[in-house]
Amino acid sequence: MKSFNERCYSILKKVPKGKVTTYREIARALKSKAYRAVGNAMKKNPYAPGVPCHRVINSDGSIGGFASGTKKKIQMLKKEGVEVKKGKINLKKYLYILPSKKSSKRPLKRTYSPSLW
Repeated sequence: MKSFNERCYSILKKVPKGKVTTYREIARALKSKAYRAVGNAMKKNPYAPGVPCHRVINSDGSIGGFASGTKKKIQMLKKEGVEVKKGKINLKKYLYILPSKKSSKRPLKRTYSPSLW
């Protein structure tokens, strides 16, 4: 069985260029609530840039951490076409919804209400 970190990396590889996902989305796809553990896995990512941890942001649209620094993360996202305004990313435009672990179909739409931010 794969470790938690390896499962995070497998899921993250599905996020295409020009899109982002959140620590919460990865945890949800793993049927977990371990958002911080997902962040830890991203921090220790030995497969970068093949496993694009720069595409993982906070659930409120803010950039979050990055081993090479926030400026580098923003630079990489902008290079992929993701707009960053005032340190945030518009989730309605750029969020990639991951399929949950037991579901083979991607949900049609998920919205993040401001009350969750």
